[in-house]
Amino acid sequence: MAEILRQESAAILRGESTAILRLDGITKRFGPVLANDGIGFALAEGEVLALLGENGAGKTTLMNILFGHYVADEGTVHVAGQELPPGQPGAALAAGVGMVHQHFTLAENLTVLDNVALGTRPLFSLSSGRRAARARLRQLSEDFGLAVDPSARVADLSVGERQRVEILKALYRDARVLILDEPTAVLTPQEVDALFATIRKAVAKGLAVVFISHKLGEVMAVADRVVILRRGAKVAEMRTAETDRHRLAEAMVGAEIVPPEVPPATPGEVLFRLDQVSVAGSPGLRDASLALRAGTITGIAGVSGNGQRALADLLSGLAFPESGAVELKGSALADWSPRQAVAQGIARIPEDRHATGTIADFDLTENAMLEDYARPPMSRKGWLDWGRARKRAEAIIEGYDVRCPGPSVPIRLLSGGNMQKLILGRVLEAGPAIILANQPTRGLDIGAVTYVHRQLLAARERGAAVLLISEDLDELRALSDVIHAIHDGELSPAFARGEITVKELGLWMAGQGGRHAA
Repeated sequence: MAEILRQESAAILRGESTAILRLDGITKRFGPVLANDGIGFALAEGEVLALLGENGAGKTTLMNILFGHYVADEGTVHVAGQELPPGQPGAALAAGVGMVHQHFTLAENLTVLDNVALGTRPLFSLSSGRRAARARLRQLSEDFGLAVDPSARVADLSVGERQRVEILKALYRDARVLILDEPTAVLTPQEVDALFATIRKAVAKGLAVVFISHKLGEVMAVADRVVILRRGAKVAEMRTAETDRHRLAEAMVGAEIVPPEVPPATPGEVLFRLDQVSVAGSPGLRDASLALRAGTITGIAGVSGNGQRALADLLSGLAFPESGAVELKGSALADWSPRQAVAQGIARIPEDRHATGTIADFDLTENAMLEDYARPPMSRKGWLDWGRARKRAEAIIEGYDVRCPGPSVPIRLLSGGNMQKLILGRVLEAGPAIILANQPTRGLDIGAVTYVHRQLLAARERGAAVLLISEDLDELRALSDVIHAIHDGELSPAFARGEITVKELGLWMAGQGGRHAA
C-alpha cells in the first residue's frame, strides 16, 4: 500500500493527476543546516492532510516557503496548476492560500467585521461596501457553522470565537487551501468538536486543509492523509485509515515511543497554600484556594487568559495577593519577590520559552545560569565563575539530551524542544522543592513531550510539589494527581485522578461546572 501511495503522489507531482496544491522537491539550507531536503507532496480539493514532525523537522520552514516568506534553494510550489513566484506572500494569498496561526493575528480594538474585511479594500474606502461585507460575512458564518457577531469587538471575544474570526478571514478571501497551525492548542474539548465540525463542512464544499498538530488523536480523527517529516526530509506518507497513533509516533521520531508509567503518588506536607486569595489583573485571581503537596502534581486546566498568568506570577514572586492568605512551607508570606522565590527553592518553567524563559542572543552557558548568576557558587564577591557556569551548561546538555553544537552557541539557534530541555535542566538540576511547570510541552513533538513528562514525574518521586498549568487535557489527566479547572480567575474544587471526565472538565473550563459543586 505504501508503494501505491508513492505512485499516486508521484503522479500528482508529475501533473498526471489534479491537485489544488503541489510542492515539488523543496530544498532549503540555512548555512550548513539543511532545513528542507527535497520535500514533495500534493493536496487535493476536499481533503485534509496532516503535516507531522518533530520540533525542528522542517514544517515551519516549508510553510514559510509556501507563503513566500522564504525562498527555496530548489523546488517549486504550484496552486491550482499555477507556479507561485518565490518570495511573494501576496501571490500566495491571491492564489487562495490562507493560514490560521497558532497565535492569532487580530486587531483587538476593531470589530469582527473590520478584522475580516481589513486589507480586502483600499484603505480610504473602508467605510464603503460595509453592508455587502456584513451580508457576506453572515453567509459564511451560516455556511460553515462559525457563529460570531460581526459587530463584536475582538477584545471581548473568547479564544474559540477569535479562532472562528481567523478562519472567516481566510474564507472571506476565497481561500482554496487553508493551513491550520496547532489549531486546538487553546480550545476546550467542546470547542475542538465545533472546529472539527467546521473542517468537515469546509472540505465537503471543496476546501483543501493542511492540519499541523502534535496531537495524534486529533490527526487520526480529522485527517485523510498524513505526511511526516524528520530532520528536514519526508520519511512517510500514508492514509490515516491504514495506520494508527503508535505508528505515526514511531515514524515521527524514528524509534518507539513508550509513555512513562505514573505510579500512585505519596503526598507529603503542604509546601504552598492559597486560602481565598485574590490577585489584581484581568482576570487575575478571585478567592482562589489551592494546596501544593510534596510528592504530588497538581494540574490547572483552563482556556488561555483565565487567570493562569496571575497564578503563575503569584507562585514565582511576580505578584502579591490583594486579599486572602498565602503560606509557604507553613509560614505566612509577609513580603514576596522573584529573588525570594528562587531562594526558597521555587523553580519556574515559564509559559513562553522565547519571551521569558531565555534570552535569544545569550549562549547556552549564559542561559543556563540566568536565575542564579548573582548567588554562590556562580558568583563570588561580584565575579562570575565562567568555568563553573560552562561545566553546568555542559552537564545539562549531556544529561537532558540538548541537541546543539555546544554551550557557546546562541540559544536562538536551537529548536523549541531543545530550548525547553535546557530550561528543564536549569530548573531541575538544583533539586527544587516546588516546581511551576507552565505550559511545559506547548508546541513540542511527542518525543520531547514524553521526555518532559518523565522529568516531571521523576521530580515528583523525589518529593517535589509540581504545579502543572497546561491547556493539553490529555497531559493534565495523564500526569496530575489532583486537577483544578480555572475560569475567569476562579478555581474549581480539586478533583482526584480519574474523578472527572474530559467533557466535565471542559464544562468547568467554560464556567458551567457550578461554582459550589462538590
